[in-house]
Amino acid sequence: MQRTAPDPRPEPDPPVGLPVLPDLVAHLSAAADRTEADPVGGAAPLRTAACGYWARRGLATAPDRVLAAPGGPALLLALYAAADGGVVLPRPCAEWYAPPARLLGRPVHLAPVPAESGGVPDPFALLETVRRARLHGDSPRVLVLSVADDPTGTCPAPEQLHEVCEAAVEEGLWIISDETRRDLLHDPHDTVVLSPAEMLPGAVVVLTDLRATLVPAAWPAALARFPDTDRGTVLRAAALDALTAIGAALPGPVGCAVTHALGEPDALRARTATVARVYGVLGAALHHLVTEAGAVCRPPHSGSHLYADLEPLRRPLAARGIVESHALERKLTPWRARGGHRFGDAPAALRVRLGAEALLGEDRDLRQRTLDAPDPLELAHVTEALTALSRALAGLTSTTDG
Repeated sequence: MQRTAPDPRPEPDPPVGLPVLPDLVAHLSAAADRTEADPVGGAAPLRTAACGYWARRGLATAPDRVLAAPGGPALLLALYAAADGGVVLPRPCAEWYAPPARLLGRPVHLAPVPAESGGVPDPFALLETVRRARLHGDSPRVLVLSVADDPTGTCPAPEQLHEVCEAAVEEGLWIISDETRRDLLHDPHDTVVLSPAEMLPGAVVVLTDLRATLVPAAWPAALARFPDTDRGTVLRAAALDALTAIGAALPGPVGCAVTHALGEPDALRARTATVARVYGVLGAALHHLVTEAGAVCRPPHSGSHLYADLEPLRRPLAARGIVESHALERKLTPWRARGGHRFGDAPAALRVRLGAEALLGEDRDLRQRTLDAPDPLELAHVTEALTALSRALAGLTSTTDG
């Protein structure tokens, strides 16, 4: 068991700023003269629209089971406050999972993920982590997992997910299922994603930060779906109290635009499918590049990220003074690299997250060209970025200086 958390003062890691769809701009502009915020937890039309969003994903939901907030971290803070206990996270995990627990003074326990995928802890590691936490006087109450993981870009298999969820429920843990990136599957016909709420509906809160797919990166908006049980009612009420205490309401104009986006008009669905396709192409290129350089890396299946382990290259990296993930991150900063220490891994581990965002282009026009291209790998700015990364890795990992 590792009772720790990622970098205590992580630098911001905002979602990539893709060009905003004109339809969303129009709805935001139409509501721009609203001076009042939405009610804390979300206005009734927004929560009703969220029910339709989840119904299309196989999760029947009532509006009184939904909360909305300005961003995933705010909702996670409210959920941790409501659960009132320690938090178990996979290692590695998204870097926004731990800071809300730390702000509340909640202990954070990290359980390693299995070799097959990220997003969920190994079930035996989960049980051992909980057992040791209790031996030390802590009371874990929450497991956060992800069906489409950041940082690894992988999706746990349904049987693997079920085993972990059953273990968590047996230990009396709430499960918070981060489903932010479930719509960004690179090949929807090849990758099966199930929500834990379909498996164990009474024990799972579904969390999704809408900035990954439905709304622009600058519009923080997130949803939580609670179980239709007495325990779920109590948890939702406590989370709503926490959101109220910190004034975490959506601005009125943003709430109106998010309500429209939750209806998933055709243009927005097409944009999500395009982004998923482009991320798949660029992610596959990055995976090929880092594995050719000698790194170990799970193939990404969702979202924009992959997680490379350069431990096999420790000797040549050490010869260049790179012996931990902070230094690796600094060397690969031009490609939006984030060292593994930010995701709960030990700083001495030579792991790094890389993202397709670094290949999209530096401005809105280049990013739009990348999204519009039948094959993004044929674009000059993409090939130049990949070539530069390949040369940088070769320079860092070659066995001679010459």
